[in-house]
Amino acid sequence: MLALIVGLWGMLGGDADTLVTADSSRILTVNRILIIGNKTTKDRIILRELTLKAGDTISFKRLPHELLWDKRKIYNLRLFHTVSVTALELPDNRLDLLVEVAERWYIWPIPIFELSDRNFSEWWNNYGHDPSRINYGLSLTRFNCRGRNETLTLTAQFGFTQRFDLSYRIPYIDRKQKQGLAFSFDYTEPKNLAYFTDNHILQYFKYTKPLRISTGGAITYFYRKSFFETHALQAGYRNNSINYKIDSLNSNYFGQNRLSLQYGFINYSFNSEHRDIVQYPLHGYQVAGYISQTGLGFGSTVSILEIGLSYAKHIELPHKFFLSNYTGGYWVMPTNQPYALYSGMGYRKQYVRGFEKYVIETPAFVLNKTTLKKRIFYRVWNMRGLPKEQLQYFPLSVYLKAYTDWGYAQNYPYYQNYRDILTNQLQPINTSFTNTVIGSVGMGFDFYSAYDIVIRTEYSITNQQHSGFFLSLKKEF
Repeated sequence: MLALIVGLWGMLGGDADTLVTADSSRILTVNRILIIGNKTTKDRIILRELTLKAGDTISFKRLPHELLWDKRKIYNLRLFHTVSVTALELPDNRLDLLVEVAERWYIWPIPIFELSDRNFSEWWNNYGHDPSRINYGLSLTRFNCRGRNETLTLTAQFGFTQRFDLSYRIPYIDRKQKQGLAFSFDYTEPKNLAYFTDNHILQYFKYTKPLRISTGGAITYFYRKSFFETHALQAGYRNNSINYKIDSLNSNYFGQNRLSLQYGFINYSFNSEHRDIVQYPLHGYQVAGYISQTGLGFGSTVSILEIGLSYAKHIELPHKFFLSNYTGGYWVMPTNQPYALYSGMGYRKQYVRGFEKYVIETPAFVLNKTTLKKRIFYRVWNMRGLPKEQLQYFPLSVYLKAYTDWGYAQNYPYYQNYRDILTNQLQPINTSFTNTVIGSVGMGFDFYSAYDIVIRTEYSITNQQHSGFFLSLKKEF
């Protein structure tokens, strides 16, 4: 029997090698699909990601490309440390497909010890690295529940912000594995609350009693039309109330001196994902967007329409260089909204690097981010001494990078027409970084390791004459 191996090597995916020099125009028929290594995960979860099924035909020339992308799709389930796909050729132009996986650890009772602020730089520079701003508690996540890629999360958090969350995600509820559901519920009651933004820095007030009580729930319907496209429709309701002290500090917190704010919401989002590794992409592209309506009756006191769009492109270059670019935009109407519902750059990972310690609240912005990086180190350690097989695999990739980001944000009319309480004079605020182009250049290192851990260290210089070192534990985009 002649073995045809399409090697899908390396955690980040490499070029497929073919050990046969036969006629590349031959048509091969898939005989069987064999899966090994999945002690917990159901076969059908893996089979869902395969382009080829038993009985399908494919040209010899096309085979390496399809199996490479199948490997990437299986890895992006985030259930396995490693994935390999091997084609074994049989007589009469037939072949068997062998999928071999190494499963991750799926139960994570993780102690919560984290900053309440948006990032490390904001906590360190704006709030004097105050230890009282740290959250603590416990988050229990069970990935791959029932072996069906379902996720259950329970969170009990105390400290700067008290929060209790419950969520359950079922990716597939039908035989064809195209439809899914998710349910979520949360309750928060912080005793420290950002009540206003001054010079693009959040202002906090601390009290002995809860300053805001927020309860919400939502249900989300997913439709995965193809391997690469997912649509989601979410509906939910939220009930909020604030302590009178917050209203005295900012009468526009809920708008019109309200002490409560209730609203229903519905949003639609789509994601066309064609990248190799979603948590740290090096190749491919993504198109994503959403449209959201906040305020649907049921006692709603606001009405907000939001639209967001983004496009990301990642290109592999020779000699282990990689180029990536992101373009995104956001728009909301009307612009006279309560402060508690303001959004903009600085939220949702959308910011110009170098401005991490600021929030640029805006009803509309555009943003572009470009990064050129080179892989300077890659190694995998197999630590046999650890008791669990799922914890023995430890890869590490290190990248040296240079980048430049640019953005433009409009200012909220409320800030443009702001009047000083003491003088009653028109005194626009939060104008330093709005209605003007902001940008930065910088260099840094990325570290990517097991369980999709990403650590970014960056030094940025902005066109506003600011510079600094920044640390982040999330991917760029």
